Amino acid sequence: MAKDYAALTRDISTYIGELRRLQPGPMQAFSELAKSATAEGALDKKTKELIALSIGVTQRCDGCIGFHAKALKDLGATRDEIAEAMAMCVYMGGGPALMYAADALRAFDQYSEAA
Repeated sequence: MAKDYAALTRDISTYIGELRRLQPGPMQAFSELAKSATAEGALDKKTKELIALSIGVTQRCDGCIGFHAKALKDLGATRDEIAEAMAMCVYMGGGPALMYAADALRAFDQYSEAA
């Protein structure tokens, strides 16, 4: 069964909101870390998001795949850029990474089709 990444990230976001309500300090700190880490610097935002998507794939995190695939679509990434980054994941992570790399491409396609 194919995963619906828009639904998955909406569901996760609901519970992230609940965690923000229950634990505002740590959640605010995480948000600040994310904002700082993704800021333009020596690497542009798209490159940083490609790295984040790749880490999500190799760590087998569906939520990470969903959120970072959407961010990449919003930043104007191409399907070829996603595929090339996923090839690096497969190279570094073998068969398990291949399964999640295919899902990352699916997530990117789902967000691109919805736009």
